[in-house]
Amino acid sequence: MKILVVDDEKDIQLLFEQRFRKEIRNGEMDFVFAYSGEEALHRLEDNRHEAVLILSDINMPGMSGLDLLIQIKTRYHEPPPVVMMITAYGDLENYNQAISLGADDFITKPVDFNLLKEKIKSLNGWQKY
Repeated sequence: MKILVVDDEKDIQLLFEQRFRKEIRNGEMDFVFAYSGEEALHRLEDNRHEAVLILSDINMPGMSGLDLLIQIKTRYHEPPPVVMMITAYGDLENYNQAISLGADDFITKPVDFNLLKEKIKSLNGWQKY
């Protein structure tokens, strides 16, 4: 499963690579990282929208995660990627806005990686190799 992680915090890559070491090694998950909404859109274009799942921070400089969500839901329909929004602010307003814009799920920081793994593995189309 191809997963695009979008977060302006560069250390997020190391964290995901550590927490998903087994799944990456077994070829179950392939992570790509973007550090801004704009970079995420370029990665989706360059890779012909191969991401099945997009995990995006909401609060980023420049294009916010919510702006990115709008772009993804507007541009990519076949197949539509699953988009999970991640934020340090678990308030109802952010949640409602993300869901109303088409987010498939909402995760608060600090990320509970065991819960995230369960959510990823429960997605339709998840296939173990």
